[in-house]
Amino acid sequence: MSGSTILVVDDERNIVQLARLYLRNEGYQVETAANGREALDKVRQTSPSLILLDLMMPVMDGWEVCKQIRKTSDVPIIMLTARDDDIDKVVGLELGADDYVTKPFNPRELVARVKAVLRRTERGSEPTRVVRFQDLTIDLDRREFRIGEKLIDLRPKEFDLLATLAASPGVVFDRERLLQVAWGYDYGGDSRTVDVHVTWLREKLAVSEARIQTVWSVGYKLVPADQLPPRAASGRHKSQA
Repeated sequence: MSGSTILVVDDERNIVQLARLYLRNEGYQVETAANGREALDKVRQTSPSLILLDLMMPVMDGWEVCKQIRKTSDVPIIMLTARDDDIDKVVGLELGADDYVTKPFNPRELVARVKAVLRRTERGSEPTRVVRFQDLTIDLDRREFRIGEKLIDLRPKEFDLLATLAASPGVVFDRERLLQVAWGYDYGGDSRTVDVHVTWLREKLAVSEARIQTVWSVGYKLVPADQLPPRAASGRHKSQA
């Protein structure tokens, strides 16, 4: 982790100087930005390993910066908030932040949080830990599913089925294989339970750019919505059954 680049984004000079001092003492490279737009430029220029992001800033606040970053990057983000307000924390986490620190903070605690988040993300940096297809984002470690920027609740087996299909879009999975993935090899239930969960998933994917297509006598595959025949895309054709 030592040698990683940390981007500190805050319009308070003393906060930036304090964070830079302690992070550099731990061997990190430190880049800084004083407002949201400068932060987005620095993200593109330096590809940081982690971002410390203040919420209340001029030009563009931390929430909007986080939203913009999450459109293109999974870089870890720790929010810095001057208010010990649960709403700030919840909103930040829902937008994709990995952790938060309340100001004023102990700089040693800040460094400890940075190390902890980097350890988690490095363990989760193996291929396919985040699966994307069309406007779907499936975070396997957090077990979170988003359509665009909206977080969608899924039942545990719905999540496992969708993650399997999205990891290999266009590939047909038979019901037995999907049962093995989501329920385990020893599951003795009816394979029609897969059909029930697929029906639930289709309801939630109705507003997305992806669809689950039935391949008759075989199983299911995930495809772009615009690749389905019009009647199938609307759910009226039997291939969507």
